[in-house]
Amino acid sequence: MAYDVNTIFQIAGIGIVVAMIHTVLKQMGKEDWAHWVTLIGFVVVLYMVATIIDDLFQKIKSVFLFQG
Repeated sequence: MAYDVNTIFQIAGIGIVVAMIHTVLKQMGKEDWAHWVTLIGFVVVLYMVATIIDDLFQKIKSVFLFQG
């Protein structure tokens, strides 16, 4: 469960790239594609955060329930 600042930078990087792609696609008149890119970026970040939270809960469970 050794997460460090790299995870935060990965999430921020995904957000910046998605925002740039969204802006370019919106200026090209492809708003539907821009929304899909934003949705896919959100799902990817949500999966990353869910994995981190799952690891956190497993760690809490092992600490308080004394399981390995």
